[in-house]
Amino acid sequence: MKRITRQSRLTPAEAAKYKGVRDQVDAELPDLIDRHHLRTVFLDELHELFSQLKAARETQGLSLSDLTEITGMDRSAISKLETGQRVNPTVETLVRYAEAVGKRLIVTLADAAH
Repeated sequence: MKRITRQSRLTPAEAAKYKGVRDQVDAELPDLIDRHHLRTVFLDELHELFSQLKAARETQGLSLSDLTEITGMDRSAISKLETGQRVNPTVETLVRYAEAVGKRLIVTLADAAH
């Protein structure tokens, strides 16, 4: 990282402004990091769901083409879902996939951990 140097000193008002911004970042950073970790856990759980769906498809002996016929979903969309390349599927998509492989999608609500 390149160090930036100033030709002149900050005025007291400028120094106070920059200190205020640094203090705000220091105050908000722990919460931002916690929220990031919660999202990471959620994404891990979502990828686990995708793996379970794929395993159920394979257990049923269904190919991607078979699933395309059953669900009406595009083959590449199913493949992207299974590989985690499509990380924001609709609930309807997940329900259709789950039903096609003889499963039921269950969504629960939990308290947020802080």
